[in-house]
Amino acid sequence: MDFDSHTSDVVRAAVGAVNLLTSGYIGGREYSAAPSTDDVREVLYPHRADHTSDISESDIDQLSEYASRLRSVFIAADDGRFDDACEQTNALLKETQAAPVLARHDDEPWHLHFHAIDAGWARSWAASMATALAVVLGNPMCDRLGVCTASACDRVFVDTSRNGTKRFCSTACQNRAKAAAFRARQRAVDASVQGSVRHVRQAHL
Repeated sequence: MDFDSHTSDVVRAAVGAVNLLTSGYIGGREYSAAPSTDDVREVLYPHRADHTSDISESDIDQLSEYASRLRSVFIAADDGRFDDACEQTNALLKETQAAPVLARHDDEPWHLHFHAIDAGWARSWAASMATALAVVLGNPMCDRLGVCTASACDRVFVDTSRNGTKRFCSTACQNRAKAAAFRARQRAVDASVQGSVRHVRQAHL
């Protein structure tokens, strides 16, 4: 499942920004967000390693504030509170003054951007991300925004699988959850065996 290429790229950027810029838990450990400008470039410009746009600490701080609110959209959608997710997204669209603008740059074909021409760097990205999430929430696949269900992980994801059954932010978390489930089953089997042994011993006393 995919949206148009630009929207899909911005949805992925929103996921990356939320996971990079908001503290919480990742892969079983506590995560304190302290991204460098290189980290931010890698998330937002993955196909443009030579991107030279100046990104200041103030820009990152501003985008971090927006990322916290974008996280709330993912959480609401994951909880099935789609009214809340949509209302929160509408608030972001209004605040960032998201507006459709056709743009052409870096040898790319004409495509839609969703931010005001005079918007600063952080607001431009936030407007585009909010619009991309609005596209997801405004169609039948609105349940594709999720939060990792692995223990000690709260990173977000967008489910682009065909059957829409993704539950984890990464393969690593999926494997970790499977291993934990296996250990839990093994403990249950061991406990059952031990219980049976005790029962047999008591029967022969």
